[in-house]
Amino acid sequence: MNHTVSIDLYSDTVTRPTARMRQAMAQAEVGDEKERADPTVNLLTERVAELLGKEDAIFLPSGTMCNQVAFRVWCRPGDEIIMDTTAHTRHFETGGPAALSGASTYTVEGRRGVFDAAKVADAIRPVGDDHFPRSRVVLVEQTSNMGGGTIWPIATVKEVCDLAHGHGLACHMDGARLLNAVVATAIPASEWAAHFDSIWIDFSKGLGAPVGAALAGSEEFIRDAWRWKLQFGGGMRQAGIIAAGALYALDHHVERLAEDHAHASVLAEGLQSIGGITVEPVETNMVFFDVSGLGMTAEIFHDRLLQQSVRVSYMEKSRVRAVTHLDISRAQVLQAIDIIRELAEGRPSPGIRER
Repeated sequence: MNHTVSIDLYSDTVTRPTARMRQAMAQAEVGDEKERADPTVNLLTERVAELLGKEDAIFLPSGTMCNQVAFRVWCRPGDEIIMDTTAHTRHFETGGPAALSGASTYTVEGRRGVFDAAKVADAIRPVGDDHFPRSRVVLVEQTSNMGGGTIWPIATVKEVCDLAHGHGLACHMDGARLLNAVVATAIPASEWAAHFDSIWIDFSKGLGAPVGAALAGSEEFIRDAWRWKLQFGGGMRQAGIIAAGALYALDHHVERLAEDHAHASVLAEGLQSIGGITVEPVETNMVFFDVSGLGMTAEIFHDRLLQQSVRVSYMEKSRVRAVTHLDISRAQVLQAIDIIRELAEGRPSPGIRER
């Protein structure tokens, strides 16, 4: 049964371009992106390379393609990628490393999606024994999604990457929500990126653009990335229309991520006051909470809440995720708390009320 969703906390991917972003997109100067002749795309990649302190960047349709192109550059069949057990690449990219690069994954158990250098040292395969896969890449996801929107400490990033580089491995950041970490910590994006051989940022999550991500690295890395972008079907034509949305987002929607973080804190505080709900620590725009104390699974909780026109996502058996974003106001957060409280207390709710 379909339900109208009035408060959509499912993900920050549900954001819609603002009227001004749409205007910027409509007025974008365009050319043939596959021929490197779209001026708006070229401007975007220059901006991203400068933002991240890298030599060059490439515009891609999705963050998943950014990860998979990077792995294809770094890996050969039989190589191995080290990542946290919660990594997006492991769970939500349809086995891309194996299918597209012939690479396997070696998972380590971090804390809330963050592992340390000792875990990497234990995971690296012995050199010189041809029975083992070749450890080739260490993946860091910033922020850690399944970890709870957790920010990797910059000191841990440095230790992990220094250890990996010392063993000849490449370091890759899945920076889908890197700018959330930048806003939360006031550490510039380039300072995070300095430790990585390849890194990308997403435009279609908290930044509110409709499409796209950009992968950055050395000139040689991006030259190789272009080949795999085309092979994977990521070549575009007049892509300046969507690149303009990304440029608008970089100009207008980065600092406002702090609002999403504040709304997430309000939501977490409200949920914590509801009996039967246990809330995990909140660092950015994601609120993870457990509903087992309500005597229901996460799926049942989700379905009942959806009947009240509020949507969240359910993860493990009793773990629920709510994500604040550009299209969620503080008033909507407070309203969602009221509706969840009524659901938890077993009281009938009239659903969404006008405010």
